[in-house]
Amino acid sequence: MADLSPIDLQKALKGANYPADRDELVECARSNGADDSLVSKLSDLGASRFDGPNDVQQAVFRE
Repeated sequence: MADLSPIDLQKALKGANYPADRDELVECARSNGADDSLVSKLSDLGASRFDGPNDVQQAVFRE
């Protein structure tokens, strides 16, 4: 996903409580006004649970 930056991801997940599951992160991103492509990317992540923001970032930018 070329147009997504780590800063965009951090803004979308501001206020997330970890550990968090994928659905919680998707809801957090939506409530923070993330665009549909970012929400879709989070929805499609393979892992279902994340221990912190670094886990999410690695999963998002791995693909």
